[in-house]
Amino acid sequence: MVLDDLGSSLRGTLDKLRGKSRISEEDVDEIVKEIQRSLLQADVDVSLVMDLSDSIKERALEEEPPGGTSARDHVLRIVYEELVDLVGDSTEIPLEEQTIMLAGLQGSGKTTTAAKMAWWFSKKGLRPAVIQTDTFRPGAYDQARQMAERAEVEFYGDPDEDDPVKIAREGLEATADADVHIVDTAGRHALEDDLISEIEEIEAEVQPDRSLLVLDAAIGQGAKDQAREFDDAVGIDGVAITKLDGTAKGGGALTAVDETGSTIAFLGTGETVQDIERFEPDSFISRLLGMGDLKQLTERVERAMEETQAEEDDWDPEDLMKGEFTLKDMRKQMKAMDNMGPLDQVMDMIPGMGGGLMDQLPDDAMDVTQERMRNFDVIMDSMTEAELENPRSIGASQVRRIARGSGKSEDTIRELLDQHKMMARTMKQFQGMGDGDMQRMMKKMQQQGGGGGGGGGFGGMF
Repeated sequence: MVLDDLGSSLRGTLDKLRGKSRISEEDVDEIVKEIQRSLLQADVDVSLVMDLSDSIKERALEEEPPGGTSARDHVLRIVYEELVDLVGDSTEIPLEEQTIMLAGLQGSGKTTTAAKMAWWFSKKGLRPAVIQTDTFRPGAYDQARQMAERAEVEFYGDPDEDDPVKIAREGLEATADADVHIVDTAGRHALEDDLISEIEEIEAEVQPDRSLLVLDAAIGQGAKDQAREFDDAVGIDGVAITKLDGTAKGGGALTAVDETGSTIAFLGTGETVQDIERFEPDSFISRLLGMGDLKQLTERVERAMEETQAEEDDWDPEDLMKGEFTLKDMRKQMKAMDNMGPLDQVMDMIPGMGGGLMDQLPDDAMDVTQERMRNFDVIMDSMTEAELENPRSIGASQVRRIARGSGKSEDTIRELLDQHKMMARTMKQFQGMGDGDMQRMMKKMQQQGGGGGGGGGFGGMF
């Protein structure tokens, strides 16, 4: 999860209030100190931490909890609202024709971010193009071209040209049919005069609708000076923060935008081109506090279903609501889950399943689960069509044969069959649901995830 250490610490602090109907000043002091410690460890600026903690303390002591609200949920809501205010609004990124220029130091992740953003726009129905103007870093052209290929988007660069402004100009001409042009610029190890001059010349040539600063989350509070310097030099309309999956220090980058009066546009949460999301402060903080994010989850599910359907021409997700649930159906569901991305990120989006529950799991729990899915896939390769269609027909002798063919243990094969039975029972529950039932279930998930900050939720539905 993004800033996992911070989220875990905040949730642990709030859990100390469980069972209390009233909150004392001593309780508030203890909570505020823990919040200060958590935020400072995450490299949030000291002055911002003090302002935030003062505001939380004042509100927790002066505001009366709504009727029927526990002390913990009341403070959770205050912390949620204050953190949302701290990280600010999201950069406006309209879904229309535009040119976006990326700036940042070398190693910040600009080239990867350019491809990720292009992929994101393509999933929104627009035709993007990446223009690579970095002539400074060896290998920049090859990396950008390969990333664009993975994102399946148009690309322009010229490895034989030394003039980045000329590349930018010719790139716009060569990709004139694109709706969104993403111009990737060179970086340096520090903000030097020649880098500023180069970016200014490219900016004058392409006249971007927005300029985004790409910041590595691991930079911590150093992001503050970097954001200010780039803003003074070329003007910054928004920030894309990268590598948030691998650092507990991302608070510095998240709050650096406060220095420029800017906003956050995108978050990079992994290594593949799909590991990008629009920054939405309410959803981001909700996940941080273990309250889930149904909007992001819904988007991922819809995208995964579309991708799985494209790969499996004969499969329609709505067929799951009819007839028998077979091992073939289970396999396609597993493929859809794989298309949704890392399981730990998906779990964070489910109210009640992320947050506190994830804190209790071993660090490799999600890896084990993904390995289990891969084992199941190998086992199904060793089954006949009849067995995939009718798993109830599989007896002891067939289990032994499948074990020999797949190289997996008989226990693992029986585990697969048990998993199928459980999923089949679940599908029968869904088959009997109307639209109103589904809406009530989703509402229950939101209430359990949001109000309880990590209790019940999806895990208690079945």
